[in-house]
Amino acid sequence: MPILEVKQLTKIYEGRVAHKALDNMQFAVGRGEFVGIMGPSGSGKTTLLNVIATIDEPTSGEIRINGRNPHALGKRETALFRRRELGFVFQHFNLLDSLTVEENIVLPLSLDGASVEEMERKVRQTADKLGIAGILGKRTYEISGGQMQRTAIARALIHKPSLILADEPTGNLDSKASTEVMEQLRALHTEEAATILMVTHDAVAASYCGRVIFIKDGKIYNEIYRGESRQAFFQRIIDMLSLLGGRPA
Repeated sequence: MPILEVKQLTKIYEGRVAHKALDNMQFAVGRGEFVGIMGPSGSGKTTLLNVIATIDEPTSGEIRINGRNPHALGKRETALFRRRELGFVFQHFNLLDSLTVEENIVLPLSLDGASVEEMERKVRQTADKLGIAGILGKRTYEISGGQMQRTAIARALIHKPSLILADEPTGNLDSKASTEVMEQLRALHTEEAATILMVTHDAVAASYCGRVIFIKDGKIYNEIYRGESRQAFFQRIIDMLSLLGGRPA
């Protein structure tokens, strides 16, 4: 069974002029896949991620994560589902300045009532994997953008979610930090079999995925698979973006 199933998903924003952001979209993400979502501005990428994340409601169709439709749950159950099944990595990090790096990372566990011993053990394991064990006592304003994003990845990973949703994870980073963050995500995917769905406008970041789905006007336009060479995959992504037209932001 796939981790994520998107079935005939449509999202219409009502207004003076109704806007169909998603139009009968359908795809699945298998366990352990690393899938990228790309498309021009206004193609529906963020709407898609928001509906999967239960931040937004679909107009019709459904999503299933581990066989369950979170939109059919009550408010409390949805919050619990999101906290336990999903991990989030955002462009703007969404870390809390008032907390240390360690306190930010363990937030999902503390919300779930985990013991201090469990939190300490898991934060050490996760920080070691991501190369941030040396900054656990620092505040977020004392560390670099790349370290902030690795902290956000650690927070997304610490409770072993079924699906990690990454929204432009390299959008606020320079090229060196972007490469480091993507290498970390790739390592998590290969070593931990993490299932990742990543929205990005960056062809270099997308080339770390095993598959990229391209969307345009709320519909799936095409998809390509990586194969052996990341460089060849990168070139195919560039070619597909030029076919799509428009800035892939």
